[in-house]
Amino acid sequence: MQWQELIRDVKSLEQRNSSAQADIISIEYDSRRVSADSVFVAMRGGATDGNRYIATAVAQRTAGIVTDSQESFRQLAVTNPALPLLLVEHGRTALAQLSAAFFNHPERKLRSTGVTGTNGKTTTAFLTESLLNHAGRIALLVGTIENHIAGEVREAIHTTPESRDLFALIAEGVDRGATELVMEVSSHALDQGRVAEIGYDVAIFTNLTRDHLDYHQTMEAYFAAKRLLFDGSRYKAPRVAVLNADDQYSNELAAVASAAGATVVTYGMSTHANWRAEGLELTPSGAEFQLIAPAGEAQIKSHLAGEVNVLNLLGALAAAHSRGVDFAALVKTAPLLRPVPGRFQPVNAGQPFTVIVDYAHTDDALRNLTRLARQLLAAPSSQPATNRRVITLFGCGGDRDRTKRPKMGQAAGEGSDLVIVTSDNPRSEEPDAIIVEILPGLIATGTDYLVEPDRAAAIALALSHAHTGDVVLIAGKGHETQQVLRNEVIFFSDAKVALSALQAMGYGGEQ
Repeated sequence: MQWQELIRDVKSLEQRNSSAQADIISIEYDSRRVSADSVFVAMRGGATDGNRYIATAVAQRTAGIVTDSQESFRQLAVTNPALPLLLVEHGRTALAQLSAAFFNHPERKLRSTGVTGTNGKTTTAFLTESLLNHAGRIALLVGTIENHIAGEVREAIHTTPESRDLFALIAEGVDRGATELVMEVSSHALDQGRVAEIGYDVAIFTNLTRDHLDYHQTMEAYFAAKRLLFDGSRYKAPRVAVLNADDQYSNELAAVASAAGATVVTYGMSTHANWRAEGLELTPSGAEFQLIAPAGEAQIKSHLAGEVNVLNLLGALAAAHSRGVDFAALVKTAPLLRPVPGRFQPVNAGQPFTVIVDYAHTDDALRNLTRLARQLLAAPSSQPATNRRVITLFGCGGDRDRTKRPKMGQAAGEGSDLVIVTSDNPRSEEPDAIIVEILPGLIATGTDYLVEPDRAAAIALALSHAHTGDVVLIAGKGHETQQVLRNEVIFFSDAKVALSALQAMGYGGEQ
């Protein structure tokens, strides 16, 4: 691809040597990956400024530079007068536009479904992908846990990748026969322009609760980023907006989406939701309910446990139907859907109590998780319900929003009978210092608690306190297989550590 062809649709502030004839072989935002005939996009980021690495890209014989720094542009025009240059206002938006062009606009060859919200994105995206696949579509999944490319599973690095990597995935999916794109769309990605050029046919909103304020600073700014997926102000508005009717932010999203030309479809437990569950009965192994929808009614038996997962299922059903999947096919497929890794994932070594691993890492998610555990305790059992307890283990991540730490302590204390406070991913912070900020909210609830900073030891401690009929919740890391410490990253899987601890207690292998 020629430079002129590459930059044709990119809005620029200034250009140099735009008639250059070099063949472009790649688009890069990491100077370490630049080689001869690569274009380097130097953009300002949250952690670093790519413009600091322009000299490295030039030394690697880059074929051209796209920058969002006027100073860098001026310097390059003097020091490298023959080098093709493009000055843009937003580096990340330009990266998306360039990447889409370089990969021959693969996003135009798929029908896209985007899922945003604080909690439930991963489960809703997985379920939507499964419903589409069962209907004969070939879906490309881009998500927090993993990416699915025509049946191949790959570990994911970010909830929403940088646009260059995202478009490379989409292009590969198209080459391998994908017809649908289902992806989690983070608030960071929306705010930074990583998903520019992708037109979402269906956009799903799960909920909004306190999270990521280390980045957004305020809930208003956090919501404003989510709203971008629906209001048509920066991105093309979706054809259909699928909104959680039980969330307080959905009314505003419905108004802006409708004003932007989208059809609004709601889901939830509320009687006014278009897709809703009535007569919900929860069991330790799943849920049963009467599905009420504009397309029909049906009794659903699901392997997804808890009201929260029923909400996620309703959102996925509404989205898949909005993508043209027949209602009868959805009803047939719903009982086949399985829980998502690290999302209310049971660990069973034959022990007489329930052990659940879950990604809950916000106060709202912890409340939902402990509420779900209480629902399990209410299920029939030989052990009297009054003697059955919820034991919750959790920590808070380092270098992230510190204000949610006491709130998570409060949420855990209010929903549990015993809380084990431990480390999550402390990153550059001291685990003990993080725990100190958790404890005030927990202590205020009066709930019994123990502190063990070593997460593996804490998991063993939590399990040692469990009796017949109890529910042990291991919260915060879910599907993750690493723990990020100050000076190293170590392998750590909550599920595997819990299974090993159960086996050390004398229970058998995983059932």
